[in-house]
Amino acid sequence: MPGARTGVLGYAAALATALLLALVGGWLGVQVDNYAYDWMFRRHAPEHRTCQSALLVVDENTLNRMGGMRRLREILAAGLEQLAAAQPRAVALDVTLPDEGDPSADARLEAALAGLPNLVLPCELVDDGRRWEDPHPRFRRHAAALGHVHADPDPLDNVTRRIPLAKATGRDRRWALSLEAFRLARGVAAVTETPDELEVGNLIIPTGRDPARPMRVRYLPPGPEGISRVPRIAIAELVSRPELGARLRDKVVFVGVIAQSAARDRLMTPFSYGRTMQGIEVHANAFETLAGGVFLRDASEMAVVSFALLLTVLAGLAFWFRSGWQAYALGVLVVGLAHFVPPWLFTRNVVLPYFGPALAAWLSVGSAAAYQYFVVRRRWRQAEAEKARYQQAMHFVTHEMRTPLTAIQGSSELMARYNLSEEKRRQIAELIHSESRRLARMIETFLSVERLSAGQMELRREPFEADELVHACVARVRPLAERKSIRIRVEPIEDGALLGDRELMEYALYNLLTNAIKYSPPETEVAVSGRRDGSRVRIAVRDQGFGMDRDELRNLFRKFYRTRSAEVSGEKGTGLGLCIVREIVTHHGGSIEVESEPGRGSCFTVVLPARAAARAGAD
Repeated sequence: MPGARTGVLGYAAALATALLLALVGGWLGVQVDNYAYDWMFRRHAPEHRTCQSALLVVDENTLNRMGGMRRLREILAAGLEQLAAAQPRAVALDVTLPDEGDPSADARLEAALAGLPNLVLPCELVDDGRRWEDPHPRFRRHAAALGHVHADPDPLDNVTRRIPLAKATGRDRRWALSLEAFRLARGVAAVTETPDELEVGNLIIPTGRDPARPMRVRYLPPGPEGISRVPRIAIAELVSRPELGARLRDKVVFVGVIAQSAARDRLMTPFSYGRTMQGIEVHANAFETLAGGVFLRDASEMAVVSFALLLTVLAGLAFWFRSGWQAYALGVLVVGLAHFVPPWLFTRNVVLPYFGPALAAWLSVGSAAAYQYFVVRRRWRQAEAEKARYQQAMHFVTHEMRTPLTAIQGSSELMARYNLSEEKRRQIAELIHSESRRLARMIETFLSVERLSAGQMELRREPFEADELVHACVARVRPLAERKSIRIRVEPIEDGALLGDRELMEYALYNLLTNAIKYSPPETEVAVSGRRDGSRVRIAVRDQGFGMDRDELRNLFRKFYRTRSAEVSGEKGTGLGLCIVREIVTHHGGSIEVESEPGRGSCFTVVLPARAAARAGAD
């Protein structure tokens, strides 16, 4: 992996983005966490133990045998009379009694309630939570406590995974029916509160800082046909067989209606599998959770974020310090860790959200792997570019340096092989010296162009005149033009002040002139002209050569590209010259324009910033 600061920052940014997306996704994916929780709950269900509670219920058979719902209070009174004889530890009634009914039935029910120990009567919030609906005063005065009956199923899927132990409207707050029954059964005077917990005697209930004091219910595994394992007796059976009351002795008894035709609260639980559970059973399971004293604690938000951050960091380190199969193997371990930790913590009674950390692991591993892949590809492309540049250098050397090397080699052989006059030797020595200087300039120019291409060189900033540049280049190419009987017409350039690297610009213009001469027929003309155009200086080289079509013009400045006419002309070339020319002109802040038609020649125009404009741009 790259060690450059930009690479580190880019990699960190990719991982940070993955973490942020995972946290947002975890917040949006609450339902996935619910599914995961239900799966873990069923897989690690609490062991069956002797229940400390029981259900005394009004079922369909009870209603049919004892007169139906219109006689519900008489049915309850009959059952509670038998229950009092069984001596339960506490009784929680899950039937609201806000109004008066038949006087004789109410009197009997009131007398039955008066004979019960530790009685908890139900209440509930009505009118959209604006007020409490309490039992009628004649019943309420016999209650040791009032407990709310709200279960508050999850709004996303209507599954009751936790119940609020507290409900309030204004300053009037009530504890849950199950909590009050537990408190009275334990003989505790009041529930003690701390910021994160509730205390009932020696029992500490973790609830967090939510005002509703939610508690996750550890439902007992359902028995055959999905029926709750909390013992239950129907009132009709208890009335006809009073000896069944022995099963209720010293237990906390929840009394309510479970008949399908009458019960209005049917709730889903993690064990439901499509079956519903009556509210009275939920209350009994909540009581059993309290009685068991083993609670599921929700991991804090900080713990969730820290775990997701840890997974992201591990994924980042894996792909930063390793590559190939090792990095991917470590990435699989990170993803596996994200899937393993929540179920493992569940066995330790800690509920850690599943979706957010898992998403963090997948996104961070994917981001790190993608980043490494693209970095490797970028390095491969850089290596290919370096290889191409090296090949270009070799082509340049063989193409551009062959002429001076040939002249030097031929001249030195003449001096060594023949007995030449002093004058001839001096001429040959001057030629060797001239070509050597020319070769040195070529090498320096080539190295400068390479450094420009690699971004390793700053252009020299020196003033020069376009007219002087043109005459110097024309003087160099004139012998080549004379061998082909090509005329060179130069038009003077007025106000052509330029600022830049004169040596590189001379190389660029010289290359355009030599191309014009090489690919023009004998006895034609090459015209060089220029003019000031606002803040730009335009230098044009026009020939009467083969010309080019549109397809050739589109590819003209590609490395190693040669037109069809150039290939059949017999002139040697590598297709690098125009590429280098464009590189030089571009680095000077200029551009090249080309006009050409097959058979009608070509015109190459170099457009450069004038000296004042170039200086202003540099400033």
